[in-house]
Amino acid sequence: MNYLMTKIMEQKSASYVSHLFMVLVQLGYTLLYFVTEASLNHGMSPHVYVTYRNLVAAVVMFPFAYFLERNERPKLTFCLFMEIFVLSLLGISVPLNMYFASLNYTNPTFLASMVNTIASLSFIIAVALRFEVVDLRNPRGVAKVLGTVISLAGVLIMSLYKGPVMRNLWRPLIHIPGKSAANNESWLKGSVLTVSSCIMWSVWFIMQAATLKRYPAQLSLTTWMGFVGAAQSAVYTVIVEHNSSAWSLGLNIDLWSTIYGGVVASGLIVYLQLWCTEKEGPVFVTMFNPLCTILVAALAYFIFGEKLYLGSIIGALIVTIGLYLLLWGKENDQKLCMKTKEKSQCGGEDPECTI
Repeated sequence: MNYLMTKIMEQKSASYVSHLFMVLVQLGYTLLYFVTEASLNHGMSPHVYVTYRNLVAAVVMFPFAYFLERNERPKLTFCLFMEIFVLSLLGISVPLNMYFASLNYTNPTFLASMVNTIASLSFIIAVALRFEVVDLRNPRGVAKVLGTVISLAGVLIMSLYKGPVMRNLWRPLIHIPGKSAANNESWLKGSVLTVSSCIMWSVWFIMQAATLKRYPAQLSLTTWMGFVGAAQSAVYTVIVEHNSSAWSLGLNIDLWSTIYGGVVASGLIVYLQLWCTEKEGPVFVTMFNPLCTILVAALAYFIFGEKLYLGSIIGALIVTIGLYLLLWGKENDQKLCMKTKEKSQCGGEDPECTI
């Protein structure tokens, strides 16, 4: 019994740390949106940005991964490297290129809102792959299905309905040189790019959980994905970016956004997400996304004077409601799973737990 209580206390302590890490992750992402938008508006190619950002992340994380995980890092086989290659393709090079390219057609508030759909999309993919079991005979299963449907309805509203612009209450406190207002066609194009990137990230989060079981070295995995993702993005950028001057960086916002994106977003944040994914699971990592949406919307409207559209606000609220319905069902599933494991360790029956 003492052993069981000790394990429960350790799990609670790790849970508190996971919550703190995920709050820090969302704060880091919030600043990333505006730094990146300023850089892209300045004229930096989003594809060059993604390439440099991941290269910076890999270089910064390499010494930590090499020295701190030298005794924990499993041998890198060819099959494992190919798995990392696919992970980098699905979670680093392709979706990041699409995601930041869509910033040219939309705005930070829209992008931050759309990220909330990753939990619902991950749930759908997990059910399709039979990683997740849905029982419509209990409220938990109904909540997960209903939350997913509501979230996707919010996505459709944000993508197809732009709506009127909300009037700013005062002049922006911090001015970011802006781009011309996007028309409906550009908005739809940006929506398609954003949704596509979110679908790929949903697959990526599920794959991460499986890869970490075979390669439980978060720093090393982060470093490898940085190097491989940068190489993949570089190949793509060479094909689509024919202006050689796009690769040059001066002492301006382009350089600072690349350093911030590499060190914080593609380095520290990816490592913290991997750590939390291993401890709490992929759904836990996505449940904090609404915090970033709220922070981005508040800063965009009150500080940076960004345009807020009624469709984005309505859609974001609907997506958030659906997300927390889904997470309520998921959380109760995890509590039930924990109780069955406790009964099993106390000598009771060992019921099957499929969570």
